Amino acid sequence: MVYIICILIGVITAFVGSLIGLGGGIILIPSLLFLYHYSDMFAWATPQIIVGISLIVMVVTALSSSISYFKKGRVDYKTGLLFLAGSIPGGVLGSWLNQYINAEHFSVYFGILMVALSLLFLIKRKPKSTTNGNNKNKRTFKVDGETYQYTVSFWSAFILSLIVGMLSGLFGIGGGSIMVPAMIILYGIPMHIATATSMFMIVFISIISASTHIVLGHVSWEHVFFFIPGAWIGGMIGAWANQRLKGNILEWILRILLVIIGIRLILEGLS
Repeated sequence: MVYIICILIGVITAFVGSLIGLGGGIILIPSLLFLYHYSDMFAWATPQIIVGISLIVMVVTALSSSISYFKKGRVDYKTGLLFLAGSIPGGVLGSWLNQYINAEHFSVYFGILMVALSLLFLIKRKPKSTTNGNNKNKRTFKVDGETYQYTVSFWSAFILSLIVGMLSGLFGIGGGSIMVPAMIILYGIPMHIATATSMFMIVFISIISASTHIVLGHVSWEHVFFFIPGAWIGGMIGAWANQRLKGNILEWILRILLVIIGIRLILEGLS
């Protein structure tokens, strides 16, 4: 029964994560935390082990969905690699800090982070000006016959990605929960490009962060392999659905998910 539940969680986690570029940590972590608190079958799922499993599942999810996005030409590799410059060292630092988090307050910390991200995403963004043809940081990207332009500066991207990487390793969220809203709001990157590029980044961030958790012994290998098949299937389905939904619909899905999960985790942690 435990293994069936793990497979189902893997499918749902990967589908939602791939659909909106979050990697799935915001689904898997709350789900396992809930089961850890209320089911003896999941007594093994301590907060640290949950984060380790989440990061490994996100590697599979990101690989699966990135292949689909790559075939459709939706991944902005140059921008993705720019953000990775800070995300990778930040991921190592966050994974190391995770072992010092008080398990009793883990849900509260994670919930506050989710609500804060939802508020960030609800900020009304201004159209980005791309009229300066001499701007060396300007990116031009074509998707589905439409050409988009946006500007990403190196230092702002590096500092932001360093923080995102640290939070990724600390909370096991893969970074997409912060990076997708940041790419859209701060840099004017279209939702579909931001989602695909986020999944491309999550592959590398999760590998680094998961490796640290493996060394620290935060992975229950007996259970993690039952999440992987579901994560691979869910990742492909999520990427397929993303390519067929409008950007504003995907944004609302992201907003609603962050608010619901954040509030629930805070209430659970305070109870």
